[in-house]
Amino acid sequence: MSQSQGGLDPQSHTAIAVMFDDLRRFVDRRISELSAEVHATVQLVDYSESNLSGQLTRIHDQITTLLAMPAAATRNSGLELEAVVQATETAANTIMEAAEAINDWLREGRRDPESVDEMAAKVNAIFEACTFQDITGQRIRRAIKQLQQVETMLTDMMPETAATPAAEAPVPEVAAPVDPDLVQDDIDRMFA
Repeated sequence: MSQSQGGLDPQSHTAIAVMFDDLRRFVDRRISELSAEVHATVQLVDYSESNLSGQLTRIHDQITTLLAMPAAATRNSGLELEAVVQATETAANTIMEAAEAINDWLREGRRDPESVDEMAAKVNAIFEACTFQDITGQRIRRAIKQLQQVETMLTDMMPETAATPAAEAPVPEVAAPVDPDLVQDDIDRMFA
C-alpha cells in the first residue's frame, strides 16, 4: 500500500474527503438556517420596537385627550349650572306672576266665565313652570358627574404624600343625597 498525501491511503483519504464534504454542507446549511433565524429575530425586534413606539404614541394621545376633557367638562358644568339658575329664575317669575293674578282674582271675588278661564290658564302656567325641576335636575346631575370625574382625575394624579394632609383635615358634614324621584313625587302630591 502506498501512502499518499500525508500518509493516508487513497481509500481513507476519499472517505475522509466525503465526510468533510458532508460536514461542510451540514455546517453551511446550519449557518444559513441560523442566519435566517437571526434575520427574523432582528426583524421581530425592529417590529416590536416600531409597535411599542406606536403604542406609546397612542397612549400619549389618550392621556392628552383625558387631560383635555376636564377643562371642557368643567366649562360645560358651568354652562349647565348657569342654565339651571336661569331656568329656575324664569320658572319662579312665572309662578309668582300667576299666583299674584290668582290672588287678585280671589280678592276681587270675580266669578265670570272669562276670568275663570283666565285663572285656569294661570294655574296651568304654574304647573308648566314647575316642570323646570325635571330639566334642571338632569342638568345638575350631569354637571355633578362631570365635576366628580374631574375631581377623581385630579385625585388620581396627586402623589400619595400630597393626599395625606387632606385626610387629616376636618370633613364637612354633607346632607344626605335627595332621591330626585322622591322630590318629584312630593311636587306631584302638592298639586294633586
